[in-house]
This record gives sequence, structure tokens and C-alpha cells, in this order.
Amino acid sequence: MSEQSHPTSGPATPPSGDGDGATPAPRRRSRARLLLGLALVVFALDLATKLAVVATIDRGENIRTLGGAVYLTQARNTGAAFAFAEGATVVFTLIALVVAAVIIRSARRLFSTGWAVALGLVLGGAVGNLVDRLFRDPGFLRGGVVDWISVFGPNGEHYPIFNVADSAIVCGGVLGALLAFRGIEFDGSRTKDKEAAAKAARDTDRDAGTAAD
Repeated sequence: MSEQSHPTSGPATPPSGDGDGATPAPRRRSRARLLLGLALVVFALDLATKLAVVATIDRGENIRTLGGAVYLTQARNTGAAFAFAEGATVVFTLIALVVAAVIIRSARRLFSTGWAVALGLVLGGAVGNLVDRLFRDPGFLRGGVVDWISVFGPNGEHYPIFNVADSAIVCGGVLGALLAFRGIEFDGSRTKDKEAAAKAARDTDRDAGTAAD
């Protein structure tokens, strides 16, 4: 009678990870490239449209398009977005420099896609208008920003004249406000989740202290 061999049980395949049996947490992906790439797209689009407007439309001229819904014109703004606070050009130039520096510095710890889009829009718009303030007349830090979109009427009759950079700044600001309202932070986590985790940790420490007594 032949002896039947039975398979012997070998060592179990160790789980992937660091060898402690725990599955490693997925590595978060930085959204810095998304932020900077979007900012570059906004800046390039803003610069291209401004150059085209300066080259083809005289100041004070209004080109009616879309049945009068949009007028293409050329105006110079020494204030903030949508002609707010004109005359404070130097102040807004310095603010734009600070905003750009803070956003670029924050990019390293950015893991939220939503915040990357919001900050990319703001950064691209801020740099787009900043270039005008630095290099256009009447001089360094005091240059007038080229605005060229007038809606529902010529010469900003119904709404301040604006440009691509202004639109990006406002859209980025609104998106950032919505993200903050929902409690989404730069790292992609939610404020309420962090608060719940902190509360659970405090409860655990309290229970451990009670058991020790």
C-alpha cells in the first residue's frame, strides 16, 4: 500500500506593510502641482487677453457682442478687482505680493483638490494683475490694470469693468469660502472629523486614568 503524502503547511505569507501586520495607510498626494499649473493657465490667459485688447481696442472704444450682453472695451484700473478702491495702487500691489508668497508657501502642505483649485485661481489672478501694476503706466508699483469686459452695457454702466484675473480671484475666493464653511482644511480633512478624533482621544485617556485608579 503506497504511502499517501500530505501537504505540509508552510509559513503564512506575511502581510504587506512594515511587518507589523498592519496595512499601511494610503499615502496622501500633494496638490501643489495642480495649484501651480492652474495658476499658470490663469496667468497666461489673462496676459494673452490683455495684450490682445491693448493691441486691437482703443481706449474708450466699445465693441458690442452677444446682442449687447457683453461689451469689449479698454479701461485702466488703479484699484482692486472690479475697480474697488481706485487710487490705492501701491497698497494693493503690496497685498498681491504678500498673497502670492503665502499661497506658494502653503502649497507644500496642500492635499485638498478643492483648495488647490481655489488657491490656484486666486494666485493666477493676483499675479496677472500684479504684472500690470509693476510694468504698466504710470510707473512701477502704480501701473493701471487693463480691464476689458463690460456686461449689460458699455463703459461699466451696470457693472464694473473687469478682466480674466478679476474673475479668477472672485471665483477662487467664493470656492475657498464654501470649503471653509464645509470645514474642509488644506490637508483634505474635515474640522468636525478632527474634533471627533480629539474627543475620542480625550475619552480614552480619561477611561485609562479611571482604570488605573
